[in-house]
Amino acid sequence: MRRMNQSSFSEFLFLGLPIWPKQQGVFFALFLGMYLTTVLGNLLIILLIRLDSHLHTPMYFFLSHLALTDVSFSSVTVPKMLMDMHTEYKSIGYSGCIAQMYFFIFFTDLENFLLTSMAYDRYVAICHPLHYTTIMREGLCTLLITVSWILSCANALGHTLLLAQLSFCDDNTIDHFFCDLSALLKLSCSDTSLNEMVIFTVGLAVIILPLICILVSYGHIGATILKVPSTKGICKALSTCGSHLSVVSLYYGTIIGLYFVPSSSTSSDKDIIASLMYTVVTPLLNPFIYSLRNRDMKGALKKLFHKAAVLSQ
Repeated sequence: MRRMNQSSFSEFLFLGLPIWPKQQGVFFALFLGMYLTTVLGNLLIILLIRLDSHLHTPMYFFLSHLALTDVSFSSVTVPKMLMDMHTEYKSIGYSGCIAQMYFFIFFTDLENFLLTSMAYDRYVAICHPLHYTTIMREGLCTLLITVSWILSCANALGHTLLLAQLSFCDDNTIDHFFCDLSALLKLSCSDTSLNEMVIFTVGLAVIILPLICILVSYGHIGATILKVPSTKGICKALSTCGSHLSVVSLYYGTIIGLYFVPSSSTSSDKDIIASLMYTVVTPLLNPFIYSLRNRDMKGALKKLFHKAAVLSQ
């Protein structure tokens, strides 16, 4: 194959989703509805937290950032995927592909760190309730968010710079619906051993270590809950932690299965389905799991509707 570097390589072609042409319309409507629900649901969370002073707490501070991340995360891949479902020539320019890969990695890492921060917040709230306001002060919350952004940006930039050094062959077809890093490495004619090493070593830092921190936090939470004789206290603790744990299981389960299972044992269709789970399904579920089932969020939503009704009269 003829080698082509980043300067002469103009575009990539997507194979897209493994869907029959007759089913394109149905799946387009489905994914469009899911994307719009994701955007509107998460923006509603941000609006409610912004307007209701009762929600100006560390828990909802992290939740508002998670909602913003989910909107951005979905917007990196889903609009392009929807547009490609109505075109035969599913292409993306080289610079556009690199940018999509960068922001995909960035928001993936940012979500990891936000989930970890939220787990720590729940740990302090349940295990050290008397010192909660002292520990989870505004300065610490801001620091956690700032560090999350810096680490996510650094990791995404590192992968992007390493990829920019590679040369690509004549085959520019990506067997995916977006510019996934592992799919791009398969198209390269260069030695990708350094890239793969960075994926696994840094992956341990940005995926496995946050997951371990989450599990340790919930281990302490579980031990504390078992010491509480009150059934009401146990139910309250479980209500604040169960939703977070369910999304953590879904999110990390698909990522670990996709990026840490050898590619020879996983088909490309399964890779695409797993990617859809955490790029489309998880951001869609977060508004319902985290907020719309939450009593405080429901109260804020009722207040918002009441104010709107009063203003309309």
